[in-house]
Amino acid sequence: MKRHVVPVAALLLSALAGCSHRPPVQSYSVPPRIDLTQHELIGVVEFTSTSDGKLAPLATRRFTEWARRDQGVVRIVELGPSKRLLRSMGRDRWDPELYKTLGRDRGLKTILVGELKISDIKPDIKVMASLASGQVSAQVDATLEVQLIETATGASIWSSSAGASKSVGHVSMFSGKRFSFDADDPDRAYGDLVDVLVDRTTRDFRVSWETR
Repeated sequence: MKRHVVPVAALLLSALAGCSHRPPVQSYSVPPRIDLTQHELIGVVEFTSTSDGKLAPLATRRFTEWARRDQGVVRIVELGPSKRLLRSMGRDRWDPELYKTLGRDRGLKTILVGELKISDIKPDIKVMASLASGQVSAQVDATLEVQLIETATGASIWSSSAGASKSVGHVSMFSGKRFSFDADDPDRAYGDLVDVLVDRTTRDFRVSWETR
């Protein structure tokens, strides 16, 4: 019986030739799952928060910026803080009728609302040992919950939530477990925490990428 010996170089060339016929891997952009232009005019209520200070206003502004970044021109109306808006409407809480009234009076098709929940704060013990109160650094656990409300019905037509834990600066701690986020430069103090929360909750409004 004769044995046929195939040179190693020939095998390598054959393998390379086979690979050359495979189509190259390419990345494709995927449009946002939700087209915000179909929901405008959009009213944005400043997010509420379980803490005082500038953390929630920063999250509201950053969310709006990221949500419309891949959307082109989206018409948005800032409605201000929730408490002030409720007071101006002579109401003490949000309900479907209030959304309908706002939509009718201000020409809004949808209203964006959100809540920033601070579940845990772990202050720097070394700093706290020398201060009864004051601004400190702390590890903060936060959750952002956002909804898009249809004013015609008062029903929620989209929602998203995300949590994150980050070390932030300029947290004012007081007796009785009270705390406030009130830095002169909130972007520098809390920006990393807000960016993580906003990135996760705005994905439906942004372009994504797939590899094929």
